[in-house]
Amino acid sequence: MALVPYEEGGGWTARQLHSPWATFHFASRTIRLQQDWRRLGVAAVVWDAAVVLCAYLEMEGIDLRDRSVIELGAGTGLLGIVVTLLGARVTITDRAAALELLESNVQANLPPELHPRAVVKELTWGKDLDNFSPGAFDLILGADIVYLEETFAELLQTLEHLCSERTVILLSCRIRYERDLKFLRMLREHFSVSEVHYDSSKDVHIYKAQRGSRKDDL
Repeated sequence: MALVPYEEGGGWTARQLHSPWATFHFASRTIRLQQDWRRLGVAAVVWDAAVVLCAYLEMEGIDLRDRSVIELGAGTGLLGIVVTLLGARVTITDRAAALELLESNVQANLPPELHPRAVVKELTWGKDLDNFSPGAFDLILGADIVYLEETFAELLQTLEHLCSERTVILLSCRIRYERDLKFLRMLREHFSVSEVHYDSSKDVHIYKAQRGSRKDDL
């Protein structure tokens, strides 16, 4: 995830963006996250795409117990925290500059017995791949990570490295610009892609991708 701000429409307010805290309720728990827009930009605030993907995973009753999951561009950590609470073993990743805030939020919002199931780890797309076993994950998650065209090739390289034939990718995003559609076209050159959910109230799409023509359920 790039650590720079960009404009956000769709009712996003300056008050929400610059608030030092954001509070949510998922998996029967209250999650209170520290935000720091001024220091870290987009990596340090909670975006609608993360909230929508959390709700999708919980409301659809997807069984994540003991699944091996990795989150890309985790930012404040909401999605990784919720997935851990839902039973998964999660590797929560972002660039180095975001890790201190991310680690703090993860530690503060998981009960002590779940701390070993959530590992915060540095991952710069396309550069740290030797630190991650190829194809080791059942599920790859990304929320609002598709917006900077200069990162598209590295993001795709990272997805290809992390995926096995059985891996499911879920990407939650708002389609803001033509370049966002360009990434979806690039993704379809390497994976079978389908839209599995659309939240009209927040204008957020969730796309599912797998290698080849596989269409396994989660």
